[in-house]
Amino acid sequence: MEWMAWTGPTAAFFAGIALILAGMTAWQAVSPSVERRGLLPMPTTRGDRLFIGLLGSAYIHLAFIGFTDLNLWIAFGLSLLWMAVVMRFG
Repeated sequence: MEWMAWTGPTAAFFAGIALILAGMTAWQAVSPSVERRGLLPMPTTRGDRLFIGLLGSAYIHLAFIGFTDLNLWIAFGLSLLWMAVVMRFG
C-alpha cells in the first residue's frame, strides 16, 4: 500500500485550515453569529461566508493553474483579497 507523500506546504495548508476551523468554532462559542445580508444574494452567517470564501479561493487557484502561466503567489494574493471581501462584506 502506498501512502500520500506529505510535503511541508501541503501540511501547512491543512494545518492552516484546521486552525481557521478551530478559531471559528471558538468564536461561535463566545459570540454566536446572526444571519445578515451583504454583497452575496442570500443571508449568510460567518461559517457560510468562510465556506464560500474557501470555495472561491480554490476556484481562483484552479483558474490560475488551468488558464495562465502566472506565478501562483498572484493567485494566493487574489484569494486573500477574495476572502477578506467575502468575510467583511459578504
